Formats: sequence, C-alpha cells, structure tokens
Amino acid sequence: MIQENIIITSTVHNKPITADIKYISTNNKKPLILFVHGFKGFKDWGVFNLMANEFAKNGFIFMKLNLSHNGTSPDRLTDFTDLEAFGNNNFTIELDDLKDSIDYLFSSLNIIPKNELNLDDLNLMGHSRGGGLVLLKAKEDDRIKKVITLAAISDLSKRWPQSFLDEWRQKGVQYIENKRTNQQMPIYVQLYDDVLNNPHRLSIPSAVKQMKQPLLAFHGTEDETLPVKMAHQIKEWKSDTQLMILENENHVFGASHPWEKNKLPQAYQIIIKKTTDFIMKQAEK
Repeated sequence: MIQENIIITSTVHNKPITADIKYISTNNKKPLILFVHGFKGFKDWGVFNLMANEFAKNGFIFMKLNLSHNGTSPDRLTDFTDLEAFGNNNFTIELDDLKDSIDYLFSSLNIIPKNELNLDDLNLMGHSRGGGLVLLKAKEDDRIKKVITLAAISDLSKRWPQSFLDEWRQKGVQYIENKRTNQQMPIYVQLYDDVLNNPHRLSIPSAVKQMKQPLLAFHGTEDETLPVKMAHQIKEWKSDTQLMILENENHVFGASHPWEKNKLPQAYQIIIKKTTDFIMKQAEK
C-alpha cells in the first residue's frame, strides 16, 4: 500500500488544501476516487482511512481532502484549531478548492506516477455537505466521469429555518456545538450570503437536473441530520440515479470518531462494494 500526503496550493486564497492518496502499485492505470468530507468533517474522520484502504485493495487510487477552511491545519489534521477559518468557510470556497484539487491531478505537480493513474476515469465521492458539493462540481467540470454521494444534502437554500436566519442576520454569527469536542463553532452570516449571491452556481436541484455523469446515491432511512427524502428528491431530478437506501442506517452509516475497530461497519462494506461495481461497470461501457 502506497500512501502519499500532499498539500495543494489554492489559486484564490492563502489556506492550504491538505490531502492524502492511497493505492497499490501495479504499473497499470487505475481509476481515481476523490473524496470530500462534510460539515464539521475532515479527511481522517472515523472510518475514512479504512475505507481508503479497501478502495485501494479494489484497484482504485483513493484521494481524500481536507477542504481549506474546514478548521484543521496541516500539522493538526484531526483537530479544529482554526475556528476563524471554519466560520469564514462557504460553498464557493469549497467549490474552488475542488477545482484546484482536480487541476492538481492534471498538472505536472501531481506525484502519482502516470503509469498508475487513469485521468480519464476521475470520480467524485462526497459525504453530507460534501455530497452536495460533488453534485455541484459535476455540473461545472466534465473531467469528472462518475459521482457517488453518501447522505448528500439536496438543497442549500432551504437548510435553515427563518428564525435561525433572522437571528443570524442580526448577530452576524451563529454558533454550532461540536458535541464530540464541546467546541462552539462559529458560522458567519457570509455563508448564507454566499448562497443568496450565487443562486445559479449553488443550486443543487438545478445542478442535478443538468448532470451528465452517472450518479450513485446512498442514504440511510434513519438519517437524523439530512432526512432520507433528500435522496428521493435527487432521484426525482435525475431519473437514472442509482439510489441505494440503506435500512436503519444513520447519517454516518454506523461509524463514529474515533473508530478503533479494524473492521468497517456493514453499511460501509456495502458502499464500497456497490461503488466498486458502479465505477467498474460504467468504465466498461
């Protein structure tokens, strides 16, 4: 198993995008899965490293990102040490981070050997808010061949109740508790303004309806954060979506952080198998 840690330089801000890449060297070109974490997430959360190992064993290059403003830092990849960056994050920044990460793969800076990587088989996978991001990015970038979502958000503009929005506007900031760390994490109102000011770029319904790439969407029936109806909405907007509803699974599909077991939850085993089949079968067409 080869693992490489990299830092990608943004073209629009001064925050680094940290990433890691895992694969098994075979001297044969392999498809790549670029994975995007969700809100209050990071690339080394819970089971994500185990998941990366399994995808590598299945013949993929698996690349995970820490989006630039997720609150972590290159020297503390699993801690929210930069809450100011977290509070100033928005969807436009994250989409730009994704573009810079994809551009990196196509650049001379890419450390993956050319005989190992098939750039014609680049696939995006995202969890939760990251699932919404990969749906938006797929519309923007035809270098992306297939998309996989895990408990994806279906609409950014309808995420917050009006009372929350009114208070947010009045105070300029809302605080979200991180129950794992007990941190009060700021979200400045600029996040909502970003949605209001970029209605075309940040409309997930519109993006999904225009998507040309094949889509595989996973969602749990007991998702306590983003209800399973969101997955059915995505299916309505893109009728050829392969929808996988996992019974009795929550928003993180039975995982947690830290994850100290050597075995993945059953839901992730299903996700890996179905995703492997999805990408490989699509590649054969």
